[in-house]
Amino acid sequence: MKYRLDKGCHSVYSLQFHLVMCVKYRKKVLVGVLDNRLKEIVRDVAKRFGIEIIEQETDKDHIHILFASRPPVTLSKFVNSLKSVSSRILRKEFPDVMSKHLWAGKFWSDSYFIASTGQVKLEDIKHYVSTQKEK
Repeated sequence: MKYRLDKGCHSVYSLQFHLVMCVKYRKKVLVGVLDNRLKEIVRDVAKRFGIEIIEQETDKDHIHILFASRPPVTLSKFVNSLKSVSSRILRKEFPDVMSKHLWAGKFWSDSYFIASTGQVKLEDIKHYVSTQKEK
């Protein structure tokens, strides 16, 4: 098994996640300049959390973010911060889009999807763990 390993003071880890956040009411506003600005904001917020953005892309009404994290990061705090900071900045910088498509000060849907992304198959890890006992 080969992992992409990161190191901390007292740990070695490999933590990657796939995050999907949808625009409120699935409005198709993530285009052009707003799309690019959102990606900049994502990188800035992630940097403050010590998170590495591996890849990100939008599809008009949602964003996919693949990122690597450190063990001490609380994922829900990162996601909530990402949603609130990006919403505040985008509403301030693009008021015409917000007033036309979104109302009540909401940019993101309340929900989100996050999944851990393995670098190996679960079956391989199960086999590796089960064969560790010396015979």
